[in-house]
Amino acid sequence: MKTNLNTHHKVPMAQKIAFGVGMFANQMFPAILGIFMVVLVQDLGFPGWMWSLIYFFPRIFDSITDPIMGFISDNTKSKWGRRRQYVLIGGVIMGIAYIFMWQLFKENTLEFNFWYFFIWSIVFYLGLTFFSVPYVAMGYEMSDDFHERTNIMAIAQWIGQWAWVIAPWFWVIMYDPEWFPSADVAVRELAIWVAIPCAICAIVPAIFIKSESTLEKKYEPLNLSNIGNSLLSIFLSFKDAFSISEFRKLCFSTFLIFNAFNTVASLTFFVIVYKLFNGDADASGIWVSLFGCLGALGTTFIVIPIVTKMSKVYGKKKAFMISQSISIIGYVLLYFLFIPGKPWLYIIALPFFSFGIGSLFTIMMSMTADVIDIDELNSGLRREGIFGAIYWWMVKVGFAIAGALSGVIIAIVGFNPDVLASEQESAVNGLHLFFCFFPMAGTILAMYIMKDYSIDENRANEIREQLKKRKINTTEVVSVYKIGQLHNFTSVKINDRLASDQNFRLMPKAKQLELFNATLDEGLYGLCFSPYREDQNIGDVLTEDQIRERMDIIKPYTKWVRSFSCRDGNDYIPKIAKSKGLNTMVGAWIGDNAEENDKEIAALIKMAKEGLVDIAVIGNETLMRNDLNEEEILNYLAKVKQELPQIQIGYVDAYYQFIQRPKLVDACDLILINCYPFWEGGKIEFASNYISEMYKATESIANGKPIIITETGWPNRGTNVGDALPSNTNAMEYFVNVNSWAKAKNIPLFYFSSFDESWKVHHEGDVGARWGLWDKNEQLKFK
Repeated sequence: MKTNLNTHHKVPMAQKIAFGVGMFANQMFPAILGIFMVVLVQDLGFPGWMWSLIYFFPRIFDSITDPIMGFISDNTKSKWGRRRQYVLIGGVIMGIAYIFMWQLFKENTLEFNFWYFFIWSIVFYLGLTFFSVPYVAMGYEMSDDFHERTNIMAIAQWIGQWAWVIAPWFWVIMYDPEWFPSADVAVRELAIWVAIPCAICAIVPAIFIKSESTLEKKYEPLNLSNIGNSLLSIFLSFKDAFSISEFRKLCFSTFLIFNAFNTVASLTFFVIVYKLFNGDADASGIWVSLFGCLGALGTTFIVIPIVTKMSKVYGKKKAFMISQSISIIGYVLLYFLFIPGKPWLYIIALPFFSFGIGSLFTIMMSMTADVIDIDELNSGLRREGIFGAIYWWMVKVGFAIAGALSGVIIAIVGFNPDVLASEQESAVNGLHLFFCFFPMAGTILAMYIMKDYSIDENRANEIREQLKKRKINTTEVVSVYKIGQLHNFTSVKINDRLASDQNFRLMPKAKQLELFNATLDEGLYGLCFSPYREDQNIGDVLTEDQIRERMDIIKPYTKWVRSFSCRDGNDYIPKIAKSKGLNTMVGAWIGDNAEENDKEIAALIKMAKEGLVDIAVIGNETLMRNDLNEEEILNYLAKVKQELPQIQIGYVDAYYQFIQRPKLVDACDLILINCYPFWEGGKIEFASNYISEMYKATESIANGKPIIITETGWPNRGTNVGDALPSNTNAMEYFVNVNSWAKAKNIPLFYFSSFDESWKVHHEGDVGARWGLWDKNEQLKFK
């Protein structure tokens, strides 16, 4: 049963066409490049190893720069948005570089032509990175509607396919003496006629696709001082992306199909000319051109419309499977229909053959947009640029390998373009065999990988609804804490550092790590214990082994451990902590369910009577969440006090909740406060001064009772809150300075948190999962 949602995510046709015009450039450059490359071997004498190197290294360079460009594009603040300026710059660079790279002359030495072409290829692919990564990301973010995404990609691919209709006719023009005296002369002049219109098409999306200003967006900073963190973020983004199994399936299946196809696509000229026309290029006439042209026309008018319809009727996965199955029939037919003297027979196979590559990007790019929603659900981040870069990284690495493999295949079969087909029959038959069955093998493997792909329309719509709820919840978290809350209660304005603060901006990274490690090694007063692993969520039952493993990690660094619940395996935390000589602050989780509250309190009392509890806590930020009112909290405190008269008992909440509630102060044996300069939007420069003022404000109403800071911390990744910026440097600086301040003032402080826990993104957005000193894999994050 399909989920029906009322959406308003339709994209105007003009915007779709503008995006599609960019796709024409994105397709035309590589289409013509593949044709022109034959000239390097056929006319300029490049041996197979030079062909392989020229194919491989510039594209590998391209694949390295792509993810960096994705990160830059995702985090760009400008009045033009994140993408448009890069698309424009990339289009211009590609156009200029393409013209210069083909200015090759036979009279120059082979070595000169090789290095000249190689260097300009690097420049061209740098321009392609500037253009293609933000351009593809534009398409992903144009709509969040499941079917509209397919429509966008279908229109773009339809327009882009015209590049493959036009490009094959360059075979005819290049080798027709009435047009040009030789093919090397042809490419020098034709490169100009290709580059200028393609560059114009490339910049059309930059001019006509709407994009809102990102000047006020909270992105990671793009500056030289943060380049280390940026590269780490890129690496972590790659890791996050490939942790999504559905995305891995899309990448690897695309890699196999595209790589296998392009390995043999560059052999098309040789297979047709030498298999069907005994090596006589003049006699082959238009048949080389017709192969590509008719295949592209079939894709344009048959494949894309049918695949788009199939995707809506059967779903994207089934449409993919059906399309690739049809393409396998086409590859088999191509083997039997390549008959010397009857070149027209291969036309029968082309409509079947075209379903392979013709359907690939229409479906896969739409699927990638769906996967990006899963990443946002997991990480809280919107990373179209990174995912587009990774996906196309797989494509480009495949393209690079394909170019190298085509040279290898030529060498393996022993093919020589200077010898007639009749004199090297086995070599030509070997090329033909590879041409038909190598891509078929890649297709079969890709279909096997995709057989368990699980994102259908219902799942995509469920994810979208969860994201909507997430955004509401995240907004609520920030609004509850309120930016500048301290000023509302104290009128204090904080504009300077504490004298004892370390300024991490003025020191190298090695010194930052040295201070962080020294602070950690000196030992902390207390740590908030994070028990949940990557695949776990609140309510899951925790095992004794996982608690023990994590306790072993933190034991050398803290005297106290704080827990937040007394059930579902959380009861192992105080038991194991005590066995290792640690003190325990044990919390009963209190919410809006009275029955569950009673169970938590009963478990807390039981553990306390067993000697496992040094400080008993009833509730954490329950008032701030509006789960209960003050009177209900007071009743729970009185109940536990009656049962545990010998144990210190308190309630935990944001510091300002106690400033507002003198009865709550009176009811607690200790004043247990959570203090977060980050959630109040404080600058890292003044953060330890900020928490100092929070403590002073609480001290003024505590009536001499002990005060413990039960939570404070700083995330290392995620979205800004006001002037509070998550980063590795800021997280380390806060950790060092706040612990230094607390020790100097003899203030008990529990640092939040021990380990990253991904489930928190559902409640606090992307920053929720990034507060740990150790990551989700229990590795120290700052080293």
